[in-house]
Amino acid sequence: MRILVIEDDPRMADYLAKGLKEEGYVVDQSANGRDGLLRAASGSYDLLIVDRMLPELDGLAVVSTLRASGNRVPVLILSALGEVDERIRGLRAGGDDYLTKPFSFGEMTARLEALLRRGSAAPRETVLRVGDLKMDLVARRVTRQGREIHLQPQEWRLLEYLMRHAGRVLSRTMIFENVWDYNFDPQTNVIDVHIGRLRKKIDRDFKYTLLQTVRGVGYVIRVPD
Repeated sequence: MRILVIEDDPRMADYLAKGLKEEGYVVDQSANGRDGLLRAASGSYDLLIVDRMLPELDGLAVVSTLRASGNRVPVLILSALGEVDERIRGLRAGGDDYLTKPFSFGEMTARLEALLRRGSAAPRETVLRVGDLKMDLVARRVTRQGREIHLQPQEWRLLEYLMRHAGRVLSRTMIFENVWDYNFDPQTNVIDVHIGRLRKKIDRDFKYTLLQTVRGVGYVIRVPD
């Protein structure tokens, strides 16, 4: 699941991003409303967290512009303005939920989970399957032939990306930029290390291998011919 945090306070933005990544989400950040709107309009996010007061373009303007364009991605508005009238304005602008600062991180994640379950955006898959490998995105559970597979957060993100693109060969650069969220360093072996760990968990002791290496190109997850 990919979340965009539009927040101009660097400390708050980093706090949110760090906590959400620890929960297993892929997180991008934007520090102003104009940039946030451009990113959100790409349609590549499952959920937005939008600060109410932003430079260049107000948070409510970001949300209302998205809604006017037909973008239905779920939006949680964060604001220090907690009056009833302000909450009503946020919801009428197109926000799906409104949380006032300061807030409990646990409450915020619970609200995010509720928004994702509600499916305010266009319907998305909640279960991914490749052969006998199953990933339940809501229950946060991976199984193969009914056997549960326990993954670390980064392994989960890697497997989800591979399964969302099952059958497609993904380059190391594509994987790095979509799973690790920073520019690719051709000298690092972090992808190979994580692919090796993931392969041991999802393929070892099973009849056939799903996670395959395409030499000189990258990796693909698919049922072999």
